Amino acid sequence: MRLLPLRIALRYLVSKKSHTAVSVISTIAVCAVAVTALAMICVLSVFNGFHQLVDSKMSSMEPAVKVSAKRGVIVDASALIGKIQKVEGVEVAVPTVTESALVIYGNRQIPIVLKGITDDYDRLTNLKKLIKPDGRFLLTDGNSDYCIMSIGAALTLDARPGFEPICYIYAPRRVGAVNVANPATAFQRVPTFVSGVFEVRQGAYDQNYVFTSLAAARTLLDYTTEATAIEVGLRQGADEGTVMSAISKAVGDGYKVENRLMQHSQSLKMINVEKWISLLLLSLILVVASFNVISTLAILILEKDESIRTLHSLGADNRMVEQIFVAEGWLISIVGAVAGLAVGVVLCVLQQHFGFIRLSADASNLVVNTYPVAVSVGDVAMILGIVAVVGLLASLATTRAMRGYLYRK
Repeated sequence: MRLLPLRIALRYLVSKKSHTAVSVISTIAVCAVAVTALAMICVLSVFNGFHQLVDSKMSSMEPAVKVSAKRGVIVDASALIGKIQKVEGVEVAVPTVTESALVIYGNRQIPIVLKGITDDYDRLTNLKKLIKPDGRFLLTDGNSDYCIMSIGAALTLDARPGFEPICYIYAPRRVGAVNVANPATAFQRVPTFVSGVFEVRQGAYDQNYVFTSLAAARTLLDYTTEATAIEVGLRQGADEGTVMSAISKAVGDGYKVENRLMQHSQSLKMINVEKWISLLLLSLILVVASFNVISTLAILILEKDESIRTLHSLGADNRMVEQIFVAEGWLISIVGAVAGLAVGVVLCVLQQHFGFIRLSADASNLVVNTYPVAVSVGDVAMILGIVAVVGLLASLATTRAMRGYLYRK
């Protein structure tokens, strides 16, 4: 008996209406919900795609785990590395120094982000694979220091591997007195040669990033044993969360331990905020679309006047009749949602494999040429739930407003 209202509502939904206009209005209501559900799954899938794209690009240049001081710099990097390397699951720990600097190459100059690294840094990232064919991964040859420039910095400076002039890197002097009569003494300078140019196709790195040896960076910044971060690579199969907890215990409370997502939490948080705001706006559109369900249900109640009297004659009480039409409105929403989600998922899969919707900007400046998409089962379930709740509320509001036509007279 509990399923009887639902079965009758389902029969009303699929049966032929006495008036063609009622069938047309019912179809419009289903289509309105379907189009909204389709838009919701497509928009959320695009945001998921961008999230995955950012994550994949981060993994090519970011360490699995990064340890940095909560305040200032790491004073004794070697001692801290010794503690980190004792943690089970750690494969390599590399000290790095990152600071703003100025590069002068010939008669050109640009501000840069300088990062001092060791040869082991390539075990953490794909830097060696990202270097252009005419360059190589070389930081020092024992006599001279070398630098690896981002594509943006190299183009601005017109720098190429193996060519003169010397690339001078400048930074403000941190230690010692400054001669006011000679402002140049306020800066420390390190000469380097360009050994390679890399391209990640990610603005944060491609614009003005320069790598050099850790020793050169320390000399430039008047460091000896200091480092701004310890970047950690994990063994294959190691659990990231477990290793991070163990590293946190080993290094103490004065240090931050971050994975790739935490290192770029602001960028990913912005994508998530945009995603949920878009979902909210589309949910408001769904509420507007549900007025089609309300009008359809109201017209259907008027059309089924004879059927309602028959149900009362057969012993159906007022509550049961009301439940039938609540279920009817709810089914209209669910059918529309399922249809819209099905079409939306198919479109997303086609976009994922064939990329028929392309980005309008210049393809040479983009990481991808087409909109990235990734369908999430959680998003599908969430949209279905939102439609079900909105449809149920719309049906309840309609049946309560039209109780005079539903209740036994």
